[in-house]
Amino acid sequence: MSRVVRFHQTGGPQVLKIEQREVGAPGAGELRIKVEAIGLNRAEAAFRAGMYLEAPNLPCGIGYEASGIVEAVGDDVTDFKAGDAICVIPAFSMNTYSVYADQTLVPAYACTQRPSGLDEIEAASIWMQYLTAYGALIDIAKLGKGDFVIIPAASSSVGLAAIQIANYVGATPIATTRGQSKVAALKEAGAKHVITGDQDLVAEVMRITDGKGARVAFDPVGGPTVAKLADATAVGGTIFLYGALEPQITPLPLVAALNRAMTFRGYTLFEIVGDPVRFAAGKKFVADGLSKGALKPKVAKTFTLDQIVEAHTYLESNQQVGKVVVTT
Repeated sequence: MSRVVRFHQTGGPQVLKIEQREVGAPGAGELRIKVEAIGLNRAEAAFRAGMYLEAPNLPCGIGYEASGIVEAVGDDVTDFKAGDAICVIPAFSMNTYSVYADQTLVPAYACTQRPSGLDEIEAASIWMQYLTAYGALIDIAKLGKGDFVIIPAASSSVGLAAIQIANYVGATPIATTRGQSKVAALKEAGAKHVITGDQDLVAEVMRITDGKGARVAFDPVGGPTVAKLADATAVGGTIFLYGALEPQITPLPLVAALNRAMTFRGYTLFEIVGDPVRFAAGKKFVADGLSKGALKPKVAKTFTLDQIVEAHTYLESNQQVGKVVVTT
């Protein structure tokens, strides 16, 4: 029997319950793994709350990202064997597979060997954040030397990944955060500039970029601040909208868009993991960055599986700088 986190109704962290369930043998194309650590993501909190891109089929499991050890392999699986240390990458529906458990089934196509030099906690903290940032900044925007990128909610795991990737390719990351409490941590994480909520975002970006604006903005928040991002974006620039943390309506800044020939680009990680060629290129980029030390995950806090409610509460508190991880 495995301890599995499920929820029978949508709502706050308290709807998450630990249940005993039989996992069974892996089917064709599947692995059964012993889960060692689970990386928590905002997408999972939105899924739990009924505010995600897909609605949960209740009662439902939850969880995209984990590290673990292969216990058994199903038919047609040739890339993995029992005993392999692996990572599970978010490349499936949580209505079909989920990793908040101490033992679970996962699709082999969504797994990769654990990068050398990482422990199980770090290994559960890399793929959602780095592939999400890679897809927008590198695969699509071709960010490079001399570019400026605005990174709202920069203390999140994806925000920190974007900072590291920007530095890795020679671009200049401009982090934004609500107050002063995370400024030092963001600078330590590699942000060349940090703009706080009490500053004039547009004026600061224009000062930093000598009046040109940033070529890219990478925004998980949305809402009214998108209008300010538009005014801070360069002619021909792109605003990636990859989340909706702000519940207010996100406007289309039409005048800025017309004047600057801007692109507003909806984006999720699934655009990358759904394409085998782009997925492989992303995994190589991340693995190379990890091996060179240019990319290094930052873990904000760890919890145990028994503390899953507390872990989700902390995830939504906005206190963290980096990844929240649950160990089994």
